[in-house]
Amino acid sequence: MTTIMSDIAEIFRAVLSNDAWMISESLKTDAAWVLGGVVTLLGSALFLAIYHYFPWVERKFEATVMVSTYLLIGAIIFVEVFRRFVLNVQAPWSTTLPPFMFLIMTWAGCAYNVKLRTHLAFAEFRSNMPRPLQFLCLSLDALLWIGFAWIVIVTSTQVAANSAANFQILLGTDNVLQWWFLVSVPLSFILIAARALENWLEDLRNYRDGSDLIAAVSIGAD
Repeated sequence: MTTIMSDIAEIFRAVLSNDAWMISESLKTDAAWVLGGVVTLLGSALFLAIYHYFPWVERKFEATVMVSTYLLIGAIIFVEVFRRFVLNVQAPWSTTLPPFMFLIMTWAGCAYNVKLRTHLAFAEFRSNMPRPLQFLCLSLDALLWIGFAWIVIVTSTQVAANSAANFQILLGTDNVLQWWFLVSVPLSFILIAARALENWLEDLRNYRDGSDLIAAVSIGAD
């Protein structure tokens, strides 16, 4: 326990020093998993508070990120294809930036679908279960999502920190760093954990009130 606490303190010192190499090295210990679990839960609670006080964010944040990045990807590809085949010029970053934008769009979309419960939910099968078993399955869903988010938050943060420590530049640019985009992965999975927790709290209310636990859903229904 003493070692874990000292390693956690080392992570905080590395972050406060703003030294990418120190941060990367400090995240290689088991303390990163302990701290990652805390960040997952506290980050989820923070987003739930934001959703409560800013309803527009709760309804539209992920969708806005998805649509914005999708339009930006499409605009870059359209303009650069025109420039390449008509004007015989092309921005060197035009083939490397869209994949990173797609990364942001994908994981924002994952959080959006957790919110809508449009991932695999076996709704027809579960709707025939007794209510306690339905709630147990929904609780297991939330636990698995939060556990999965915890794993990805820790590992993707390590990847982003390693990228920053090695000064990895977005190909085709002079000073755009890859970790600026890679950090979107742990942030997105905090959103996913928040949506999973939000759904579970709703399920808990429905279970106590006697409301339906399993409902038909569709993408874009909100």
